[in-house]
Amino acid sequence: MEQPKLRDGKIVRSEEPLNLEMPFENLDGFITPTKSFYVRTHFPIPKIDRNKWRLRVEGEVETPFETNYSELIKLESAKIPATLECAGNNRNFLDPKVKGVQWGLGAVGNAEWTGVPLSILLDRAGIKPSAREIILEGADRGKLEDPKSPAGEIKFSRSIPLEKARDVLLAYKMNDVDLPAEHGFPVRAIVPGWYAMASIKWLQRIVVTDKPFNAYCSREKAKPFRQVQTCAFMVRPGRVMAKLRKSSSAPTAVRLGTKQNYSANRNRTRGGFGNLIGRHPRNRESRR
Repeated sequence: MEQPKLRDGKIVRSEEPLNLEMPFENLDGFITPTKSFYVRTHFPIPKIDRNKWRLRVEGEVETPFETNYSELIKLESAKIPATLECAGNNRNFLDPKVKGVQWGLGAVGNAEWTGVPLSILLDRAGIKPSAREIILEGADRGKLEDPKSPAGEIKFSRSIPLEKARDVLLAYKMNDVDLPAEHGFPVRAIVPGWYAMASIKWLQRIVVTDKPFNAYCSREKAKPFRQVQTCAFMVRPGRVMAKLRKSSSAPTAVRLGTKQNYSANRNRTRGGFGNLIGRHPRNRESRR
């Protein structure tokens, strides 16, 4: 069998855009080291000067405003462990094959994130009664090959319901150090319990809207997964992990061989993030 190409110890699934997978057999703890954490990008990684970076809050708010990095990190902060998982994790096991990055088991990871609760910025702006959703927009942009995509460049952005916004963290540290460029430097969103596509990296704009967000990234590719919570593959080391790491076959959920069975098993793991929170003694305060 041909050995996969590695970059910094991770499996290269594509180089442009950069997509790197954590070798699942290397997992040996609840927290995934930053150097091992999978990397998912849709466009080139933007180069951002922290001193010039700005975050704009606008839309259906009473007082739109802009903040910079030094101002943001002075605000009240929180530190939470959270799982991020690409919605396409395990895609390589599907039969028949489907389009997309051919992830194995390693497009998932746990990290400890430090940042400012989004609610602090929304409270400062003053949300209008008409507000329905929060749009998170990143600085990454580019063209897509999909014929259904808009012409020209698009920015990667996602929306979340207003009620979910209270759970979101605007993170500037990952495992106690500044975010690396590939993980969203200088600031990214962390949306606990949702697939990682909602946790926008290189965050630059927050828009409160009074109507459903209908951009391409939400409508075409990601919408079916929008409110499906992460799988509970990232469990504390034990017998289950040992069996997975020693096994040469895929876990039951993906060994069934059809997209229908895969989806059914995957959906039965809803609440995976909450279950992880409950299992870890440091996470009691994070359950909401």
